[in-house]
Amino acid sequence: MSRPGETRLWVEEVLEGLPADAVLERGVFRDQWWAVVPRDRLLEVMKELRDRWGFRYLSDVTAVDYLPKRPRFQLVYHVWCHEKSALLRVKTWAEGDPPGVPSLTPLWSAAGWLEREVYDLFGIHFQGHPDLRRILLPPDWEGHPLRKDYPTEGPDWDLD
Repeated sequence: MSRPGETRLWVEEVLEGLPADAVLERGVFRDQWWAVVPRDRLLEVMKELRDRWGFRYLSDVTAVDYLPKRPRFQLVYHVWCHEKSALLRVKTWAEGDPPGVPSLTPLWSAAGWLEREVYDLFGIHFQGHPDLRRILLPPDWEGHPLRKDYPTEGPDWDLD
């Protein structure tokens, strides 16, 4: 197990070891590293993090809706290297209509359920996902409730 200072230096080394054009931004927030990568380099970067640097555990995938900003949706992936006790957040922007990014299911089977949750709640498509369908809401549900433009009021009901 590494000490926090050693882990921080090691994650910095990891980010410096990635191709220069594959990391658009990087930083530390509350002692946790994050990096923004181009959408078209996501699979490549994540594969290198897993295979070369030991980030073998994908613990979470989520999204943030920055409406009215464009691009609107940012994906956030949490990957762990247990040998170094290191967490890295990898972020990318979902673009297009509908918004989408490449699926990480070829790298981590756990991405299957995590990406389905993001699809269900945000409507972000994961290109190459083997079974992209709703996982939390009924199949006939309309809309994606974690989008900022999702209606917060339902239809009026006559209760008499």
